[in-house]
Amino acid sequence: IFISHQRVKEGKLEGYKHYYRQVAEQAKANKPGTLAHMAFHNEEGSELSIIHVFQNAEAMEMHMKGVDELAKKAYEYVEILSFEIYGTPPEAVLERMMQIAGSGIALNTRPQLIGGYIRFNSGR
Repeated sequence: IFISHQRVKEGKLEGYKHYYRQVAEQAKANKPGTLAHMAFHNEEGSELSIIHVFQNAEAMEMHMKGVDELAKKAYEYVEILSFEIYGTPPEAVLERMMQIAGSGIALNTRPQLIGGYIRFNSGR
């Protein structure tokens, strides 16, 4: 699971919503290992979080391919505040996140799963 927390630039929320929906649809169509890709913003529209749930570590690595170009466009609307990673991502992904965090962005990791589940359908 990967969560990105962001600050919305003044007057840019509506533009970001439009952009995000396009990106989410692209991920849905092209990255089947990305099981969830959701964004939520606070009541003021000044901060938002994007939540990703991946099928496995390899799916996270696949999802991150090409993300640099998408992020450049997103930076027109938002700035990153922090990242959270739950589980153990591939080493290349973790290294990339640590490089980004080196620029003053908080990176919090929780690699050890205690237990639990994700319900993908409510079939009986």
